[in-house]
Amino acid sequence: MEDTRWLTDEEQQVWRRLVHLVTVLPAALDAQLQRDARLTHFEYLVLAILSETPGRSRRMTDLAGLVNGSQSRLSHLVGRLERRGLIHRERSTEDRRGSVAVLTEAGWAAVVAAAPGHVAHVRSLVFDQLTPEQVRQLGDTLAAMLDRIAPADSCPGPTNPC
Repeated sequence: MEDTRWLTDEEQQVWRRLVHLVTVLPAALDAQLQRDARLTHFEYLVLAILSETPGRSRRMTDLAGLVNGSQSRLSHLVGRLERRGLIHRERSTEDRRGSVAVLTEAGWAAVVAAAPGHVAHVRSLVFDQLTPEQVRQLGDTLAAMLDRIAPADSCPGPTNPC
């Protein structure tokens, strides 16, 4: 135990703030989306990723990686979205073994309708109280942390990796 590098008081305070943020932010995002769009944040994320992907479709395995969800969780979610007419599944034309999630026109309309309110909420919770310099610093900080934790190709952005 002598080799343990304990957190400084400042690091401990920052760590606790980070843990609290990653706990309360998803709940706040989820509440707004459920209230205004009848979507969970996870559902919105799946729809948004599909909406930004050429052809509005992705292999289920790729989609699971991008949303950091298990195959099983994603399959259940896609099933719910299928029943609502927002997504449908097809067999992969590449190998006929895998499934592809495809955003329907109703799914496109749902994500287009939900996006302005979601963006306004994200802006109000995260960005409005930060200066442009703080936004750049936050971006650099998150990128440094993600470089250590997650591969760049696991970022949900279609053309802009984390």
